[in-house]
Amino acid sequence: MTTVPVRGAAGVVTPPARRTSPLRAALAFEARAEGAVKVFLGRWSIPALRVALGLVFLVFGALKFLPGVSPIEALVVRTWDALSFGIVTGYPAMALTAAMESVVGVLLVIGVFQRFALALLAVTFIGILSPLVFFTGDLFTPGPTLTAQYILKDVVLVAAALVVASRALRSAPHRS
Repeated sequence: MTTVPVRGAAGVVTPPARRTSPLRAALAFEARAEGAVKVFLGRWSIPALRVALGLVFLVFGALKFLPGVSPIEALVVRTWDALSFGIVTGYPAMALTAAMESVVGVLLVIGVFQRFALALLAVTFIGILSPLVFFTGDLFTPGPTLTAQYILKDVVLVAAALVVASRALRSAPHRS
């Protein structure tokens, strides 16, 4: 059956609007709000994580340029000594670490050369986590020392770097 609008003095008369229950209105609002949050997070969460990760590396890298300022200076020097079989030690070890971390930090904050920054960050993580292998006895006596805890928290930074890498590598150019 087809309905035909009834024309009155004021024009077309439409049927009264259906009232929505307060619960249905609240659910619809919640669904719209959740959708907006998902869009916001999809757009901004990984860039925010990239910048935060970059700032952490920039600040801690910059500290290592100043002798005696970084609380892990002795550990960095010992680690470079072990990794390089005694070739890199002392202030050059600190300066090299500072330069690597600072470059990673700047590139991540600005958002350029992300693939290079993430590759350099992967190399940096080898140095950051290697004391757990080289100096296990010194770091866990019997529980984790403050230095060990300092190193172990970097597992969170590794996870953050993996998330940032997933976005950076998603749009990788195709090469033939």
